[in-house]
Amino acid sequence: MATDSTKRTIRYREIAGEIHRRIEENVFGAGQVLPSESSLSAEFEASRVTIRKALDVLREEGLISSRQGAGWFVAVDPLRQSLGRLGTIESQLAASERSSQRQVYGFGFTEAPSWVATVLGTDTVLEVKRLNLADGQPFARVTVWVAHEAGQHLSRSQVEAAPFYELLGVPLGGATQTIGAALVSEDDAQRLDVPAGSAVLICKRVTNDTLHNPVLVSEHVFPAHLTEFVVDLPHVAESMSPSGLRLVEGA
Repeated sequence: MATDSTKRTIRYREIAGEIHRRIEENVFGAGQVLPSESSLSAEFEASRVTIRKALDVLREEGLISSRQGAGWFVAVDPLRQSLGRLGTIESQLAASERSSQRQVYGFGFTEAPSWVATVLGTDTVLEVKRLNLADGQPFARVTVWVAHEAGQHLSRSQVEAAPFYELLGVPLGGATQTIGAALVSEDDAQRLDVPAGSAVLICKRVTNDTLHNPVLVSEHVFPAHLTEFVVDLPHVAESMSPSGLRLVEGA
């Protein structure tokens, strides 16, 4: 007769095997966040301890991983995005040999958010909202704003097919990008298919033309476990603190 200990061992290995099967059949795709431990506990009618043991087995096999603020997710190498050059999400994904897809879910002229109006010097903008996918999974929520004059000749089909950098028709000189961490909003959690309260990276970018005039403003929201930003520091200064840091005071 099997002991309670043997039964528990069999049980968590059965659960690990079922989750393993779902990963192999792409029910859970690369980078996708798994259901919470409480949800798995309810589904398999098992204790949280048993679920955690099953997940630990899969982690040891290299199939899943975990990160503070992201929960458990199917293992995937984070996309390394270089801060040393002006590029698009599509070009970054292509460089990592990952497929990309864009889904535009918002297109229209509207009143600019106050910070965008200040940057672009206009109250009326073309606002485009899209979801970027990597290997079929949500990778980033992106909102782009351009002044009415610059966007009045653009169509929805154009922004669905090509990056704004190819559509503006002006030579670009560079960009300033600000990156911060936050908890995902309810709307972004649904679009990015991550649990409420997950950690995200929010990147706000202002792109200029060669005369240093702002021509495009964008906001990118990435699940924190799917990407990391890399910058080369070729020179060693007297202070060894990371460059470009700015203290943000709390409310």
